[in-house]
Amino acid sequence: MQVDKDLAQKKGLSIVKDGKSSYFCSERCKNEYEQRTGQPRAEHPGHAAANTVYTCPMHPNVRRDKPGLCPECGMQLVPGKAKEEYDKHAGHSPNIFKMKFWISLFLTVPVVIYSGVLEELFGVSAPAFPGSAYVPLILGSIIFFYGGWVFLIGGYRETRAKLPGMMTLIAIAIIAAYSYSVYAVFAGVPGLFWELTTLITIMLLGHWMEMRAVQGSQKALKELAKLLPDTAEVLRGKQTVTVPLTELKKGDLVLVRPGAKVPADGVVAEGESDVDEALITGESKPVLKKAKSQVIAGSVNGDGSLTVKITSIGEKTFLSGIMRLVQEAQASKSRIQVLSDKAAFLLTIVAVVAGGATLVSWIVAKAGVGFAMERFVSVLVIACPHALGLAVPLVATISTTLSARNGLLVKQRLALEAARNIDIVVFDKTGTLTTGAFGVVGIDGDDDKALSFAAAVDRHSEHPIAKALVHEAEARKLKLPTATAFKRLPGVGAQAKLGRTLVKVGTEKVLEGIRTKPKELPGQTLVYVVAGKKLIGVIGLADKVREESRQAIKDLNQLGVKVAMLTGDTEDVAKAVAADIGIDQYFARVKPDEKAEKVKLLQSQGSRVAMVGDGINDAPALTQADVGIAIGAGTNVAIESAGIILVRNDPRDVVKIIRLSRLTYRKMIQNLWWASGYNIIAIPLAAGVLSSQGILLQPAVGALFMSFSTVIVAINASLLWKAKL
Repeated sequence: MQVDKDLAQKKGLSIVKDGKSSYFCSERCKNEYEQRTGQPRAEHPGHAAANTVYTCPMHPNVRRDKPGLCPECGMQLVPGKAKEEYDKHAGHSPNIFKMKFWISLFLTVPVVIYSGVLEELFGVSAPAFPGSAYVPLILGSIIFFYGGWVFLIGGYRETRAKLPGMMTLIAIAIIAAYSYSVYAVFAGVPGLFWELTTLITIMLLGHWMEMRAVQGSQKALKELAKLLPDTAEVLRGKQTVTVPLTELKKGDLVLVRPGAKVPADGVVAEGESDVDEALITGESKPVLKKAKSQVIAGSVNGDGSLTVKITSIGEKTFLSGIMRLVQEAQASKSRIQVLSDKAAFLLTIVAVVAGGATLVSWIVAKAGVGFAMERFVSVLVIACPHALGLAVPLVATISTTLSARNGLLVKQRLALEAARNIDIVVFDKTGTLTTGAFGVVGIDGDDDKALSFAAAVDRHSEHPIAKALVHEAEARKLKLPTATAFKRLPGVGAQAKLGRTLVKVGTEKVLEGIRTKPKELPGQTLVYVVAGKKLIGVIGLADKVREESRQAIKDLNQLGVKVAMLTGDTEDVAKAVAADIGIDQYFARVKPDEKAEKVKLLQSQGSRVAMVGDGINDAPALTQADVGIAIGAGTNVAIESAGIILVRNDPRDVVKIIRLSRLTYRKMIQNLWWASGYNIIAIPLAAGVLSSQGILLQPAVGALFMSFSTVIVAINASLLWKAKL
């Protein structure tokens, strides 16, 4: 297969080795080549070095082999060394901030009382006792090391990883405030202990609130894992034995009782029941399962009992495939997320520079070291980029989970992001817009008689057209006459005796000797039914159009997106299907290896193209398109050539992709403004530009604003859960 070098280079699907460039059609091909040749994988966010793990600055027990968000607190994971040992007890619980907050709050009260604040504000003095002057120092030190330790160690990890961020700024701020305050105690000048303790306490409260708001959006994989039962009832002879899921083997027969969950992928061996697959496929209507029907791990059985033969276990199950894709999508980054990360890093640099400039300026202005330190701390705290670092990843995580719930498996976030700008969606016809199977679309003549005669003759034939005739007759509950002396007519059809009458069923060649003119119905395959020397009827068959296709095309047009169709069928068939569905542009007689060329043609006309196909013979076109969408993934959820995979064979889900993409982008932009917009005003106020007017932003108030901004970002992102696709 020819690979477009420019496209491969654009998508990062190229490798330079020994001065020679190699180009690949998909990430899978590139990975296989790297594994065979020993070529090290490129260093980028999605591919870490083998000795690199990603851990949370606040929860070092959280360790991943890919970048992403901490499942405990939502912070960006930072790289570290796999061989390093971390304190497994440090920050091990999401409730750590809750406990630290209450203890720090309890200790902060006497610090504030004995810091002279009450006397300054209300003229009330705290009760004195021997050593009372050291209460702020003692309790402030406890709060600094106990409540502030998580920020100190977090800042250390960020600095060591060369990714300074929120923790780095907080650590610098509280170290500066504490160091100056200790000096102030022995120098006999006012310190910053009450500012320090209230700052740490409010930061702990803010993080506790953030985690509560973020927690629900970090449960994607946990929710999927909960779909599986803990045990399975395996049939051993005439008895059932309950075994842990880990002991289940391929080929086992398991009993799935009414209301129970299917333990692993399999095929129904016995029984009949409606099964709810909504949490996995997004299909709200229960699906009837009977002998030979496939069932998916995690789906919920209805009222009937099923005996299921296990076909896939462990990582090979459909549910495990979904979990892998969700993990990959959460680890991957969109362009906006990369921009957000750069902005957060830049804000960190700005904060340090602005804070340093503020400190020096006020010292030069002889405002006092204490005042200068207070302004320095305020600037660092107010500029903490936690909200900015959370703004985009949180929305991306929620949208990934939301898409999985709706049967849309986002393999590459870049694909989901690009979907909002799609101008035209190209559908492969067979199996996508149509059922991929023949169906009766019309009968000219005596309907029931023609169909019953045709089905009686073709009852035992394996030909797709014969099967379609029999299926239609059964659907109409027609009584079929007994056929004898069956004979296949090569290149024509078949014949048999129904009673004493010879009946022929087939192409127009069965009309020999009969005075009639063959019909011409574009887009249909015609079957003629002749009894003796008389034409009983003409049955028209075609690849049936899905009813969902019409609605999908209508909805796409309402979104301002054009639709085109690719098919290997003749011009007449393509034109008929396009007219039936409402598609204006189509390409007929297109061979599988020519589909990518048609996509490239549309792109050359300035269109941003989404290609929808089955992910197998459409692979080159899916890779060529700006967004590749594999439809009808079913049991194959790892189609490498597509950026987005649809669980169901429903073209309406393409509409959901575009809607979700636009909603996700809108939320990301909103969050970026919520996360950083307030800094335009807050940083100058924290620096003290309006101090002459009596307007000063205290460190604790700055911490409150920063935390409040993060909470707003988390809540705004969480509103995405309520979106209707």
